[in-house]
Amino acid sequence: MLSILGVFDTENLALSLSEISRRTGLTLSTTHRLLNELRCWGALSRHSDGKYSIGLRILELGTLAPQGGQLREIALPFLHDLQHATHGNIHLAVPEGHDVIYVESLRARDTVPVPSRLGGRWPMHATCTGLVLLANSSQEFQEEVLSSKLRQYTVNTLTDPDALRHSLAEVRKSSVAVMESQLTYDVMAVAVPIRGPRDRVVAAVGITVPSGSIAPHSLVPAMAATARSISRALGAPSAVAEPPAQRPPAHWQAREVKRASFTRPSGPR
Repeated sequence: MLSILGVFDTENLALSLSEISRRTGLTLSTTHRLLNELRCWGALSRHSDGKYSIGLRILELGTLAPQGGQLREIALPFLHDLQHATHGNIHLAVPEGHDVIYVESLRARDTVPVPSRLGGRWPMHATCTGLVLLANSSQEFQEEVLSSKLRQYTVNTLTDPDALRHSLAEVRKSSVAVMESQLTYDVMAVAVPIRGPRDRVVAAVGITVPSGSIAPHSLVPAMAATARSISRALGAPSAVAEPPAQRPPAHWQAREVKRASFTRPSGPR
């Protein structure tokens, strides 16, 4: 049953009996029997064309996950405030293996389209939230990720382990990650960490806006305040103390000098 559920992904949202049988390696009769059991339980839905897709019972269970549903419930009011202040696409991500999973994704109106969605999964090295989570993980885990096959999505995607180590060191020092067209062209992303009990980084909040529309440094105060509010609600000790003054990391200076001006992304006021 788990192998059947595992064949569905963003590129295969609906599959036929024969497709599921072929992908799982199960016989048609066994696949048919298990599909009926999963459908009766609510884990799968069957369409009029005979294809199957994930059922609402899975979504219902997913909201109960402590690292996802409960975090989302706490964070959602702050994320809405952040979107209202910045007019960008807002993402809340948690780690899952070598990937990040978006437990919340707020789309802004009239801004850059991004391939993000609630429940979406993306590799850590190619996402801004993933870079934040990877930078705050153990050295052993970082090397495990960097030694794996790193997919390239655009010509700007960092796949060189040494370049990624340098980026991780900067993110760990500044607590801010910035990416330009790494996962999608013409998109700038900024992300900051969210901390839980014992100040362990448990999630990351990110924003995506059109490249060149705004200086990344101008987004940091609102994002830092949002992350701090969520961290405080999660019981992070450092979120109770007075926050330090926000200063742009040194590696942003060249980027900031090149921007002669910027315009605020369009959106509802």
